[in-house]
This record gives sequence, structure tokens and C-alpha cells, in this order.
Amino acid sequence: MQSGFANPVFDAQRAFRAAMNALAQPGTLQALEPSLIPPAPLPAELAALALTLFDHETPFWMDAPLATPDVVAFLRFHTGAPAVSDPADAAFALVLDAESCPAFSAFAQGSSAYPDRSATLLLAVHDLAASGDLVLSGPGIREQATLSASPLPSDFIARWAENRQLAPCGVDVLLAGAGCVAGLPRSVQIERR
Repeated sequence: MQSGFANPVFDAQRAFRAAMNALAQPGTLQALEPSLIPPAPLPAELAALALTLFDHETPFWMDAPLATPDVVAFLRFHTGAPAVSDPADAAFALVLDAESCPAFSAFAQGSSAYPDRSATLLLAVHDLAASGDLVLSGPGIREQATLSASPLPSDFIARWAENRQLAPCGVDVLLAGAGCVAGLPRSVQIERR
């Protein structure tokens, strides 16, 4: 079993701050340089977010490329979180193949009484930059922010527009790239330049 964070308290605090700042300031990149080596094919950034956000009461779902016995065992051992087979039952989803991510509607959407019961998607991306072809506007953004992330689903902009129309319900997304994370809360409008 691979070890978790080298310094669990401080490493989890740093990862939590990065995730919260990413969601509070959409379109900005927050440093996320975890001090752990998870089992392949789980990227260290996704592992750090999982070890920070998951606990025994937060069911998680993983896409097929990520759902290896070693990864499941690692996450269960370090978080106590139960893995689920239906994305609609998950509080969090870990997606290694972001391009093939299931439709956002497949995940928990929350309800008008409990919008907080929606899922947060943690998507691994190879390229993540603070400038690019995605134009963001809305809460937490002064005027506009730009972001580049790939790979993403080919219909990402249409998916996001549908997701945003569900507010206050809908999913939130954290994009995890090499050494950083960016947040896309459901309230943000995204267009392609």
C-alpha cells in the first residue's frame, strides 16, 4: 500500500485551500504540488484532492481507466470513502479520461431543497493554463477570465450551459493538471473564444 501525504495535516490543508480558492476564483490556477506517490494510473493531483475531500461519508465514483483494484484500495485505506458503481450515487467523481466523461446529468444534481447534495467532478487534464480559449464570467470573476484545459469532452460548452441552467443545482468541476487545480463552480458561464 502506497503511503498517503508525507505530512497529513499540513498537506491536506494546502490541498483544501487550493481547491477552495480555485472554486472561489474561477479561471485562476492554484498551486497543487502533492507530496505523495499514489498507485498508477491515479495522478498525484487527483489523489491529493481525494485524500483531502473524501471521508467515510462521501461515496465516490471512478471512470473505468482509473478504477483499478490498487487505486480503489488506496482511496479506501486513506479516506474510508466507499466506492459506488452508479455515478448518480456519488458525492465525488474521479475522471482520468476527461474526454470520455459521462454526461453531467449522470451525476447527482442536488435538489432545490438540498443543492449541496450534487456531485463534484474531479477531472484530470494534461494541459491546464490560465489563458486560452475558454472565457469565464460570473460570480468570483471581476469581468472575464480565460482558461485552457485539455482534453475535455467535445461537447463541453453545451454540457456546461445545460449544467448552469440547473442552478442552484448541477455539478461543480475541479480540473487537476500538473502541479495545479482550477475550479468551475456551477454558477459560472463558459463560452469558447
